[in-house]
Parts: sequence; C-alpha cells; structure tokens
Amino acid sequence: MKDQEKIKAQILKLEEKYKGSGQDLSAYLDGLLYQRYLTYWDYIHLDTLLSLQIPKTHFPDEEIFIMYHQITELYFKLILHEQKQIVDDKSQNVDFFIEKANRINSYYKVLISSFSIMINGMEREQFLQYRMALLPASGFQSAQYRMIEIYAAPLENLVHHTKRDQFSSKNNTEELYEEIYWKNGATDRNTGEKTLTLKQFEYRYTPRLIRIAKEVKDNTIYQKYLALPSKSRENKELIDALKALDINANVNWPLMHMGSAYRYLAKDKQPIEATGGTNWKDYLPPSFQKVIFFPNLYSKEELNNWGKEWIDHIFNPEK
Repeated sequence: MKDQEKIKAQILKLEEKYKGSGQDLSAYLDGLLYQRYLTYWDYIHLDTLLSLQIPKTHFPDEEIFIMYHQITELYFKLILHEQKQIVDDKSQNVDFFIEKANRINSYYKVLISSFSIMINGMEREQFLQYRMALLPASGFQSAQYRMIEIYAAPLENLVHHTKRDQFSSKNNTEELYEEIYWKNGATDRNTGEKTLTLKQFEYRYTPRLIRIAKEVKDNTIYQKYLALPSKSRENKELIDALKALDINANVNWPLMHMGSAYRYLAKDKQPIEATGGTNWKDYLPPSFQKVIFFPNLYSKEELNNWGKEWIDHIFNPEK
C-alpha cells in the first residue's frame, strides 16, 4: 500500500513538472516506453571518442601524443567547470569556495602526475620526426588553458611581469589583453615578430577570450576571494587551497612541460626549436614569467623567489 501511495505521489509530481510543456504526462510516458535502454558506450559516445585519434604520420608514438593532449583538454574542461561555478556563485559561501578549489587541485594533481607519459612514455627519435608533420600546431594554442587563467585572475595580473607595474584595472580589457604574458612566448626568436602559431591562435580565439575577460571583469576567482568577509578571507583551509592552486597552475604544471622540453628538445646543450617556434626556454620557467593568480597570499620574499628553486633543480640537476 505504501508503494502505491509513493508511486501516486511521484505521478503527481511528474504531472506538475510537465504540465507547462504543452504535453500531458501520458505523452512523456509513451516516450519512456519506446525509448531504448541506455548503454555505457552510447552514454559516453565511446565509439566516437575512440575514433578521434588521427595521426599525421606512421610513427606509433604519435598516437600517444594525441591521446595525452586530448586527455589534458578534458581535464582543463573539468577545471573550467569548477571555476565557472565559483564565479557564478552569489552566496560567497566559504565552504563552497573551498570545495571547488580543492576539486580544481585534484584535477591539476592528476595532470601533473600524468605528465611522466610525455616525459618518459615516448621515443625521443620518433617525436623529433613526427613533430615536423605537426607544424605550426603547438600546445601553446590551448584556448582552454588561457580561459583558466582569465577566470582565475584579473588581466592586469596576467600582463607580462616586465610591464605589469605599468597597467592596472583602469586599463580597458583590450589594452590588457594585448600585453598578456604568453604572447611573448610565441614571437620569433630572431625577428621579434609574431609566429604563425600565435597569429592562428589570435585569429581563432581573441574575440572569445576578450568576451570572457569582460564577462568576469571584477569577478574573477581572485576578486571573489577579496570580496569575502574578512573572517572568511582568513580561513586557513581556503588560503591553503588557493595557494596550492596557484602553485599547481603556475609552477608545477609549466615545470612538467620544462621537463618534457628538456627531454625532447635539448640536445648536447643546444636547444631545438619548439613546435610552432615558441620560445620554450624563455616562456616555460615560472620564475621568468612570475604569473601569480593570488599575489596577496604571499610574502614579498615568496613573490621574489617564485618558482626559483624548481628552476635551479631543472637547469642544475647535479647541485
């Protein structure tokens, strides 16, 4: 009897849900009756997913290279999924903030730990050959990674550190975007001109990135933190989570790329040009860029030494 009452109550709720759709509940129940059972492979579009790896050469390790970058982009999407929830949240609930920051860090931890696939999981000679078929494509062209930065911090925090003191929130979005730090990483080492890699990226994504920057102006994750009540801003768990996010995004993640670059692109102490002509030796080191999402969480000494201990380890591994 209790089961019948429960079913009746559920039917009433369904009728209420669907009455505004222009169809009665009976029509939706017919649809449910005719619908096929859901399978795992259909739900995640498995066949499509497994068909997305299309190498440009015959080298077996190129397929590893493709899959790893596709996995990385999926994790970037997960990070953005959490960032957007922080930005959109109106409650300024500190527990919600902590939960989302911790989720982002969990995704970064997977990305960072998995990078050994790129560092040790491919044959160097294969990579140096198939990479020539990929020009001018480059991981530099990951738009999602740029979106992560824009959601995290105001554009004035992302201006190249050599010019950062010349800009502030008073500058308009377009001015700040033009001086964003990563553009220096895709200029021709000899002429100083933009590489084709950067030109392609700007043509495809500049309007979208500027639109996002305008949407989150004064409402980035950093600014959401600053807008918290003082007691919440002092929450140790939140501070630890945000500092970990900063280190993961702006120190550990680029340094894993440095390890990969040295494995594949440094030979007899003479660096090979990166795919797309990016200046990886000048662009990747965190201490060279000093990109810091949440600068007020650190002491002056910590800011000055940002990423240096890791760079010393990579450049001088014997010390």
